[in-house]
Amino acid sequence: MNALSPGGKIDTSRQIKPVKIAVLTISDTRDAESDTSGNVLADRVTNAGHDLVARAIVRDDVEQIRKQVLAWVADGAEAIVTTGGTGITGRDVTPEAIRPLFDKEIDGFAVVFHLVSYQTVGLSTLQSRALAGLVKGCFVFCLPGSNGAVKDGWDKVISAQLDSRHGPCNMVELMPRLMET
Repeated sequence: MNALSPGGKIDTSRQIKPVKIAVLTISDTRDAESDTSGNVLADRVTNAGHDLVARAIVRDDVEQIRKQVLAWVADGAEAIVTTGGTGITGRDVTPEAIRPLFDKEIDGFAVVFHLVSYQTVGLSTLQSRALAGLVKGCFVFCLPGSNGAVKDGWDKVISAQLDSRHGPCNMVELMPRLMET
């Protein structure tokens, strides 16, 4: 096993189970050419051995965000990672759009994201309202829009939990049970 992070290891003797992941950029100013944080996420998803099943850019608009997330959930995405719209300005509406869709919120994600983000940007992490939860059995992770935040979020938090080889436990092994009643 190779060390990855405190309290967890990747068992490289096992093969990864690819997760179907969609990447959503939420921005009023980005387009396909200038979507650097979306590019960072898409590259990291595929380099980790996962299936990038969809990618899109939507405006900072509650209904557009919800519509895209719900469409991907209906199409079978197992995880969605968003970038952008988690700040505290008037146009930042990602939490308002996504939180009502959650069947369950993953409170620990925001805590851990802020811990790792603090190591990079210090107290500026307070300006982020990063969040995660489950929408009809699909993991949804909402990251800030900066390249640094996307790297911190994917590299130091999400990637290990979406890696079926990560121990002592990971979110992939929970997927078959997410819709239990």
